Amino acid sequence: MNTKPDLLSAAPKRLNFFERYLSLWVLVCMIVGVALGKLLPDVIATLSKLEFGQGSQVNIPIAVLIWLMIFPMMLKIDFGSLGGIAKKPKGLFITLFVNWLVKPFSMAFLAWVFLQHVFAGWVEPEMAKNYTAGLIILAAAPCTAMVFVWSYLTDGDPAYTLVQVAINDLIMLVAFAPIVMFLCGVADVIVPSKVLITSVVVFIVIPLAAGYLTRKVLLKSHGSEWFEKSFLPRFQPVTVVALLATLVLIFAFQAENLTTKWVAVILLAVPILVQVYFNSSLTYLLMRWFKVPHNVASPGALIGASNFFELAVAVAITLFGPSSGAALACVVGVLVEVPVMLSVCRVCNASRDWYQRSLRGPEFDA
Repeated sequence: MNTKPDLLSAAPKRLNFFERYLSLWVLVCMIVGVALGKLLPDVIATLSKLEFGQGSQVNIPIAVLIWLMIFPMMLKIDFGSLGGIAKKPKGLFITLFVNWLVKPFSMAFLAWVFLQHVFAGWVEPEMAKNYTAGLIILAAAPCTAMVFVWSYLTDGDPAYTLVQVAINDLIMLVAFAPIVMFLCGVADVIVPSKVLITSVVVFIVIPLAAGYLTRKVLLKSHGSEWFEKSFLPRFQPVTVVALLATLVLIFAFQAENLTTKWVAVILLAVPILVQVYFNSSLTYLLMRWFKVPHNVASPGALIGASNFFELAVAVAITLFGPSSGAALACVVGVLVEVPVMLSVCRVCNASRDWYQRSLRGPEFDA
């Protein structure tokens, strides 16, 4: 009897130091950011007003930090592997269905229900619309970077996860702006189309194109082994520092809101929590119904529920300003994201045996 697979599956997952204490880093960044916002309000106000040209509304510090985070992610995406997914597309189709046809619309509905009805007594009508816009922006941006951590923690298929992320990024190029504009319009929030398109170009198109071209040139000139083992690892500390700096800056910009509108923070967390658990459960159950392997279903459930909060915050700041209700709604998404997604990982792992009892045969089509 071969017990090797059991031993491998039983081995504990080992994250690096940063990923292991991710929730702690988010908390530390919040404390540092809020402290800076309170102690150095003039400096933070100056940083919040730095833009790429008058009227562009694209904040320079946030944009630079977002590029430093996104560019290394884009370097890892092998767009040549997208063709192989056609042989087992079910898992991908389910993830895309939830990400683009369920998630943004369910968030808009939940925001409407909670902010404009259930919590109407605590939230002013105009601010409720602003919060709703922020939640829509948050939900319309599928997670990119952290998905690989969630996939690792749930024994996900790394190649399939990579393809799911790559296709989501491509769809984001053309779908993000129209979905945000449509749903914000339904919520009676005016979104300047020019500013939103600028955000998509700055925060998605440019780093995606730069990553694709850099990868293509370096693979051709230096080979895959050098690229994977020597070049990519150099960006790990850059990505970590950029993420932490982004969080500090985000919380600094929102220091006043976080300290004076803590009730709003709690209220905003409710629709975000409901949305995460609803979409992850929907994806997971659909995967089980269509007999998709667990190592595709678990990261798919996490992709279907998590958000690209760095992009969402940047876009909300660009559209509505660094101290706006929309930006605060996205910042609450940052606070909620890590601990909630870790809980979804635990549920996926704990339910693996139950999930696999529905599958028949030695192999399953993803």
